[in-house]
Amino acid sequence: MTASERDGSPLLLVDTHTLIWMVEEAPRLGVQTAEALNKAGRGNRIAVSAITPWEIALLVSKGRLRLGADVMQWIREALTKPGVQLAPLEPEIAVASTRLPFEMHPDPADRILVATARHLGATLVTADGALLGFARQGHFVALDAAV
Repeated sequence: MTASERDGSPLLLVDTHTLIWMVEEAPRLGVQTAEALNKAGRGNRIAVSAITPWEIALLVSKGRLRLGADVMQWIREALTKPGVQLAPLEPEIAVASTRLPFEMHPDPADRILVATARHLGATLVTADGALLGFARQGHFVALDAAV
């Protein structure tokens, strides 16, 4: 049994859009995923990569995302949701994101998410088709956030 499954619930690393859908209770979040997140939350098993607040703030600054509050306030509140923990951007993760053992697009946030999931042994919760494709190839474990 892996460390991420010791309590019966895997550690779930949420992609940026998954965190937004979870916090905003968006209908795009799949029923099965919402149930998995609720279970993981009860066991303090939801991780948010340190790159995610940066990505959210970037989307807001570019006008591609609107939040119901100031971005810093929204992020602080999101990180206080039950079971949510911030996964630091450790040097090992930063370096690993540049040395993934498979060919991946250059998006730095996605590379850090994947490296973080691999480093933590976490399941990446995402609706990103490219990331789900890499997971289907066996490079990491992922859960489709829309399911």
